[in-house]
This record gives sequence, structure tokens and C-alpha cells, in this order.
Amino acid sequence: MGVIVKQMGMLLIISGPSGTGKGTLVKKLMDSDPSFGFSCSVTTRARRPGEIEGVHYHFIDDAEYDRMLLHDEFLEHATVHGHRYGTPAKQVEALLAAGKNVLLDIDPQGALCVMSKVKDHVSVFVLPPSFSALRVRLHTRNTDDPVEIERRLANARKEVLNIGKYQYAVINDDLDLAFSQLQSIVNAEKQRTNRFIPTIMED
Repeated sequence: MGVIVKQMGMLLIISGPSGTGKGTLVKKLMDSDPSFGFSCSVTTRARRPGEIEGVHYHFIDDAEYDRMLLHDEFLEHATVHGHRYGTPAKQVEALLAAGKNVLLDIDPQGALCVMSKVKDHVSVFVLPPSFSALRVRLHTRNTDDPVEIERRLANARKEVLNIGKYQYAVINDDLDLAFSQLQSIVNAEKQRTNRFIPTIMED
């Protein structure tokens, strides 16, 4: 007797306006769930204090970015806040083929692009409790100048209008509650029958 289970990889897209704390949620999920592999995006922006090459992003110059564009190496790519970002397709495909769950932490512009290309995905939009709270978070983060902060806030007001294109939404007001909700989404999606395929053996 027994059950043989085939588990297929899941593409989890976590997105939302800059400053909503989605990076913190992603880190907590990665630390607590070994079934996930992280797809590290590339960017042409400068590295912020504390960021690690190959962990937070692959930091590349415009010439390398142009080369990747020319050879169609991106699953998605976008220019956000004046900087260029992209998700290497081969990295995602290799992880999914190996049966790993893949987590994409990407901006809403890139998320919508991936969602239009990849039918089998799980999408979660992370919101701040209010725009005033988002402004405080962006200032507290102390990584952007006032002009950049205002640009990010203006973008956020537009980005939340697309929330209906996502499958799930999480408001990150209380981090522990938001993370619990994210875990519930992930655990339920792992049990979908297109990913969780059990075979019951005869006696």
C-alpha cells in the first residue's frame, strides 16, 4: 500500500508598489520554505547599501542588458523609475524543469508581462495600508531622494489600479499577518491537482 506523489513546480509572482515590504515577505518565505528557488533579476541601476550581487540582483551595465535583449533572453523586461530590469528566462525554466517552485519578486509592469506569457502561475499583489504609510516607508528606507520618492508614489497610485489582474491580494500592515496570509496562499496552491498529482497504489 502507499501513495506515489508527483509534485510539479509552481511559478509564484509577488509584486506590488515599491516600498510595500514585498522584499521582506519574499525573504521570510524563502527562509521558511526550501521548496522554492529564487529567480534573481538583472538591473542596470546602481547597487544600494547592503545589496549583494547574485542575491538581490545581478547588477549589469547597459551594454550587457542590450546583448540580452538582442538574444531574447528575458522572460520579461521593463524600465521602472528610470532603470532597466529583466528576468532571465533560462534560469526560471531550469528551476521549474527540476520540479522546484520559482519565486519572482518583480515590479507590477514586469509581473503583468509574465502573467500574459505564462498561463500556469500564481500571482500575489502586495499593498500598503495607505499611501501616507507608503510615503513614510519610502522616506524611512532612506535609499531614494525626495524626487525619486514622489515618482514612486505616483507610480504606486497607478499600479494599484491593476489589482484585479492578480489572483490574490495581501495588505502588508501587520508583517506577521501578511506573511501568514501569503503562506496560506502558497500552501493551498501547492495542493492544486495540476501540481499535486497523487497515485494511490493497490493493496
